[in-house]
Amino acid sequence: MTQQKRQLHLNAFIHGTGHHEASWRHRDVDPRAELSLEHYLTIARTAERGKLDSLFLADGLAISSNIEFNAYSSFEPLTLLSALATATERIGLIATASTTYNQPYSLARALASVDRISGGRAGWNIVTSAGQGEAKNFNLADRPAHAARYERAHEFLDTAKELWDSWADDAVVADQETGRYSDPERIHQIDHEGKHFQVRGPLNLPRPIQGHPLLVQAGSSEAGKEFAARHAEAVFTAHLSVESAREFYTDLKGRLGAFGRSQDDLLILPGISAYIGETREEAQEKYDYLNSLANPEYGVQQLSQQLDFDLSGYPLDAQLPELPEGTDGAQSRKKLIVDVARKESLSIRALTEKLAGARGHFTFIGTPAQVADEIELWFTTGAADGFNIMPPTFPGGLDDFVDKVVPLLQERGLFRTEYTGKTLREHYGLARPAVSEPAAKLALSA
Repeated sequence: MTQQKRQLHLNAFIHGTGHHEASWRHRDVDPRAELSLEHYLTIARTAERGKLDSLFLADGLAISSNIEFNAYSSFEPLTLLSALATATERIGLIATASTTYNQPYSLARALASVDRISGGRAGWNIVTSAGQGEAKNFNLADRPAHAARYERAHEFLDTAKELWDSWADDAVVADQETGRYSDPERIHQIDHEGKHFQVRGPLNLPRPIQGHPLLVQAGSSEAGKEFAARHAEAVFTAHLSVESAREFYTDLKGRLGAFGRSQDDLLILPGISAYIGETREEAQEKYDYLNSLANPEYGVQQLSQQLDFDLSGYPLDAQLPELPEGTDGAQSRKKLIVDVARKESLSIRALTEKLAGARGHFTFIGTPAQVADEIELWFTTGAADGFNIMPPTFPGGLDDFVDKVVPLLQERGLFRTEYTGKTLREHYGLARPAVSEPAAKLALSA
């Protein structure tokens, strides 16, 4: 029997009107589109038409300080995914939700609800919320320290898993003849008592169709990589070169054994923002046009947020000043940006232009065949299990990728031509977790 050829996993990263910071100003874009459900329905249907594994909604819990210069209006992602679930049939639905500003019971319930509503297509992008502004919306004077956020995240996720497993898979009997709906001995309290949470349980909803929603993580700091190695089933990551991506891939996969996991238990998907033209010159024109619409003041504000350091008083044509070591913000993204600025001797202006297209993710300019070649290179040389697709504009950029690049990947045998599974876990080739052992020992009726 021949072994099935390894195939790519592709996720559509939805980000307002596009991933370029000036996408809302593009002549072919409705600048108010992200305020309408129809905009997201169009994107979801396009992604499903392309047989993509999943779509993903990022999220933040505070308004951006640079709202004057860019569209920034975020629907609550689990609410939006519930709407998208009713308009799609197969594509996976991944939402960002914070472990710092939520409670395990309510979030576990919401994710289980989306999984049920969608027929087993829910995923959770687990974040610890690095932004300064978010804490003040949740009765805190300042964000918790980086290490404290990850400590809470570990316990949060363990508690959520206990709640999903508080119902055995066969707990619902639904016997109309006997009038017995459920078996109380197959439902149990979790009685979680930890440093951060005390949760009795059980969840007031049967176990998700997938057992647990697919668990996704996006942090690449040391704490983030350890968290991913222990918990995550897919990782969204940012790299500006294939060499950097290979180093990260090898590092993270090498950590899995310490947690009793195999390398196939975790998929790594770097971001790629592709500017696609019939010729390389046409693709370059698309990139240059969007960059011409970028606002330098917005770029500096955005860069200041990413670096957790105010650059507003520095000349645009100066290089980055010396920055304080460490941050309680997003550590891996800060390191990526500082490294490229130093390596390429970029001025603040040049750095904002470099990041305008995808905020530190890999940007590629070329023909459909050249984009497919680059994806194949990363995929076949130990840099990626798939990609987070980040179109510069919506809906046009996703149309270009689905209609022009996906068919080439399919012709090369690198990507599916039809869905073969119904759940997100089946798309990603990941096992459905069994109910944890304690579920059989702490019956609700005891």
